[in-house]
Amino acid sequence: MTERRDFIKKSLLGSAGLAVAGMTMSAKSYGNILGANDRIQIGMIGIRGQGTNHINQYCKLKDSRNVVIKTLCDTDENTWAEKVKLVKDSVGDKPNTEWDMRKVLDDPEIDAVSFATPNHWHALGTIWACQAGKHVYVEKPASHNVFEGRKMIEAARKYNRVVQVGFQNRSIENVQDAMKFLHEGNIGEVYMARGLCYKPRNSFGIAKDSAPPEGLHYDMWLGPAPYRAYNEKKGHYNWHWHWDTGNGDTGNQGPHQFDVARWGLNKNEHPVSVFSSGAIYGISPKECSQETPNTQTSIFKYEDGKTLEFETRGRYTNGESSLGTKIGNIFYGTDGYLELDGGTWKAFRTDEKEPFATSQMAKSEVSSSNVLVAAPGGAEHYANFLDSVRAGNNERLNCDIREGYYSSALPQIANISYRLERGLKFMGEYEKFANDTEADTMLTRPSRPPYVVPDQV
Repeated sequence: MTERRDFIKKSLLGSAGLAVAGMTMSAKSYGNILGANDRIQIGMIGIRGQGTNHINQYCKLKDSRNVVIKTLCDTDENTWAEKVKLVKDSVGDKPNTEWDMRKVLDDPEIDAVSFATPNHWHALGTIWACQAGKHVYVEKPASHNVFEGRKMIEAARKYNRVVQVGFQNRSIENVQDAMKFLHEGNIGEVYMARGLCYKPRNSFGIAKDSAPPEGLHYDMWLGPAPYRAYNEKKGHYNWHWHWDTGNGDTGNQGPHQFDVARWGLNKNEHPVSVFSSGAIYGISPKECSQETPNTQTSIFKYEDGKTLEFETRGRYTNGESSLGTKIGNIFYGTDGYLELDGGTWKAFRTDEKEPFATSQMAKSEVSSSNVLVAAPGGAEHYANFLDSVRAGNNERLNCDIREGYYSSALPQIANISYRLERGLKFMGEYEKFANDTEADTMLTRPSRPPYVVPDQV
């Protein structure tokens, strides 16, 4: 059903020009494949926070993957000096700097870009990059909303680009082993998965609107989001907690565990229903501008009746499972259950108190005659991206944009249910809600010219 829908959508795309927001697309041939000895030149777009991790990982891969960071791009020039020094100290090369990603995408020497921007820029940045002939690594969630995610898939396929989503669990060997263990039926039929996002967060305060600080290109930072006056409490990192730019913790940390939950259930489709409820607890709106909930429970059901539950707790809480898990997953099967915390996992039969199988990281904690050996993950996800770029083959990716899209759509439709305060039926084949035009309007949003996510990519 899903593949049929993808085929129909692709056949309706038609042709579209490459001129986007006045940008000249002087890209390499879309069919170009890098040779084994060719250096892969990367443009880093968004270099704060997670962007720093991107920089560190590519620097680690300089020799083994023959990669170099050519340009650092961020709308806030105040970030440049520190990150330029980080690259130079790590690999000896001094990267270029730029605040306008369009100029980075216009550079014919850049083969790929790595996005660690706020969520509201993920889709348009990726589409522009694909149109410019660049391969893309984009952070989670893949997009800010469901419509944008679908456009990213269409762009990747139309321009034959490799697009990897930053669900790093897909490249962690211990997690891969846990998924294989589940899919082989070792705890029976997996009928329910729970994702856990327990991250206590205190108030970040409130401030009056003001002029943007010198060095911040605010219009570009805002990009496709609706215009609003600059406010320091709605900018760097705090953008996560405002609907125009972020998706709350359910759509921030949550997508990692959503992805693992869907993976464990072996579901390559949308759910047929969603219900989500919650609120902001322990923080007064008079003291904080946060809009997204800090406590949220979401329940999804698939066509065959299998269930995915997700819980976000943003206040003080205990952990769950024998591992005391706060960020992780629990899978329930007809013959037992499996607990997964990072790369550590334990599997239990029926009501037995001791695990009958465990990851290598847990081996020292329990005695087991059935231990699956694996190594924890590091730069593997970025290496997998670069290897796929060199091969010109998206099928080698551990998390192609299509995988990342299905996992990202889960918190996005959960947030729609939360905001509308009602359960919703979802028609996955059409990617619309059943008889609910109000909910449908929240699957997308108008873009702010000239930063427009196009209907046809």
